[in-house]
This record gives sequence, structure tokens and C-alpha cells, in this order.
Amino acid sequence: MYPEELVAPMRQELTDAGFESLTTAEAVNAHFQDHKGTTLVVVNSVCGCAAGAARPGVRFALQNGANKPDNCVTVFAGNDREATQAARDLMMPYPPSSPCIALFKDGELVQMVERHHIEGRNAEMIGAFLVSTFDEHCA
Repeated sequence: MYPEELVAPMRQELTDAGFESLTTAEAVNAHFQDHKGTTLVVVNSVCGCAAGAARPGVRFALQNGANKPDNCVTVFAGNDREATQAARDLMMPYPPSSPCIALFKDGELVQMVERHHIEGRNAEMIGAFLVSTFDEHCA
């Protein structure tokens, strides 16, 4: 596990943008029990692509898109291990990936952005893709 003082600013970057930080498997499962509407899930991490593209891209999409998910939640890989595993279980059959971004609609995974989709792309590219995803699924 990473020291909380190391991850706190990275966690706060998303909570300041309106994300709920889910730190236990119970919290993840409770959120998705009888899930209605849309939920954006970000599996956050300490890596450079999370800092340079994933978190800024998500914030860009939420600030610039006309349509937005009903809920935004995050788990932190390497710290919220049980919560991260519960979120990843919902993302099957996709392999574990951090960072990653998933959109659920009425409990069904409708879009998955894996780490390999994030690496090598900038925040605006990630954000623009998410805006189009929100337009399709959150309108």
C-alpha cells in the first residue's frame, strides 16, 4: 500500500471534481445494488498516465460535456484494495487495469477505457472521447 499522504492529493483531485471515493468493497457493492442510471467509475493510481491523462481527461469531460453521468465514483488501486477488486469484478471480462475508466448504465458496463487506451494520449483526447461517450449513454 502507498502511504495515504502520498495518494491523498491524487484522490482529492477527483473528489474535488465531484467524485465519491469508495474505499471498501461494501461501499462499491452498495452503490451498484439495484443500480439505476449512469455511474462513471475511475480506478485511480499513482502512475504518470493517471496524473497526465486520466484524471485531467475525466475532469475535462465533466466540465465541458453537455451530458454527464448521474454518479461519479472512484477507487484507488494499491490502497483501496478490496474496493478496487469489487469494482474490477464489475468490469469483467476486462483484465485488471489501473488507471481505467468505466461507464455503467442501469448496472451494465457500457464503456471501458483501459490503461492501454490512456497511455500515449493526452487529457483532451481522453476528455473528448468521454464527452462523446456521455452523449451516447447519459443523454
